[in-house]
Amino acid sequence: MRAEGTFTTHEFTAVDVKPAFEVPTGTPVGVATMDKRYAGQVEGRSATVFTSAFDQATGVGTYVAMESFDGSLDGVAGTFNFAHLASTRGTVRLDEAFVIVPGSGTGGLAGIGGSGGLTIDADGTHRVWFDYTLGK
Repeated sequence: MRAEGTFTTHEFTAVDVKPAFEVPTGTPVGVATMDKRYAGQVEGRSATVFTSAFDQATGVGTYVAMESFDGSLDGVAGTFNFAHLASTRGTVRLDEAFVIVPGSGTGGLAGIGGSGGLTIDADGTHRVWFDYTLGK
């Protein structure tokens, strides 16, 4: 099955996380939390932990995000986790990955599995889709 929707970020908060030891690199690593809201066939909100190594001046870097989603896909309610990552070179996204975390589904979304993706339209609209199965 496929569920598609749009999302907006309602909160993006930098978090001060210190690694076990510092390693200087060409791009700084940062961590943030996000509150995201979804509409469409994907309806609900997610609590997100977002990590990136990114050069704001050039738009080059990579992010990794883990989201805990509470809502519904195609009207079926529950919760689950999903992870995604991508690299950017300015406005170009590459090396993308997207996965629903096995065993994370609850409620009507118990047994969910699959993948999905994200795109950003020229006007800044953020789109998401899940290609998923439900089962035990």
